Amino acid sequence: MLDQLVKLVEQNAGEAIVKNQAIPNQFNNAAIQEVAGSIFNTLKGQVAQGNLQQVVSMFQGGASQHAFANNPMVREMISSVAGNFAAKFGVSSAQAQSIVSSLLPTVMNQFVQKANDPKDNSFDLSNMMKTMSGNSNLDVASIVGQLAGGNSKSNPLGTLGSLAGKFFGKK
Repeated sequence: MLDQLVKLVEQNAGEAIVKNQAIPNQFNNAAIQEVAGSIFNTLKGQVAQGNLQQVVSMFQGGASQHAFANNPMVREMISSVAGNFAAKFGVSSAQAQSIVSSLLPTVMNQFVQKANDPKDNSFDLSNMMKTMSGNSNLDVASIVGQLAGGNSKSNPLGTLGSLAGKFFGKK
């Protein structure tokens, strides 16, 4: 999955990273890796913390690029990557924030579109959840079905999210 994320970031990194004078050319690949790694690690961390509901809901599609810019997980990614850009690549905090804020919502929008496109198997939600959880036997279809329909009238998503978080946290 990380390889596909790197490719997706590369496809969108032209103006934000590759053609950006603020990031020296020798750091282009590292900057692309940084963005892709942050997306993966943030989503994996959210799953491990029991926030399966939030991760799955983000992948249910229909969100605009602007909505991604305001999503708490995406904002966490932006903050993390911007801080790392400033520290690793010698750009100012303001430049790093601008670069990442323009790139990351676009990448996340395309990521979700690809995950929801039945004709595109590069990002399969089931495989992504298995990768993020570290559990190749995870029955993602069942979990997503329970999230969508819920079988508890009181708080189906909170309970399932909490249980999934405990389950995903195990290696």
